[in-house]
Amino acid sequence: MTKAEITEKVKDLIAAPSCYGPLKALAQEWLESVGTPDEKALSAKLVAELEKDVQTAEDSLHFFESETGQKIFGAEAAAQMAAHFRELIASGGKWCDCPACAPGRAILDNKEVIL
Repeated sequence: MTKAEITEKVKDLIAAPSCYGPLKALAQEWLESVGTPDEKALSAKLVAELEKDVQTAEDSLHFFESETGQKIFGAEAAAQMAAHFRELIASGGKWCDCPACAPGRAILDNKEVIL
């Protein structure tokens, strides 16, 4: 993956409805730092945050099966998401494939490009 492709993944991350505010802000800050002396430090910060935030499919399944997941999303939506993650895991998927985690995982898988 090239730096330009990483940049596109960061834009995808920012646009993801499932990306929480502080991560969106950090990703935006990284975009604005590209080509500046701050880029390397912000790259390390972005990678560290993604390492904490990108969920496994197993963690996502447990969340949607939990009382908290059901309260936040409603029982029906949580059940649908749990079913999705069961299928994902059964097909060999290891990582959450939501619109935030998918580009986040791609960035992590290619972090050497920006570090």
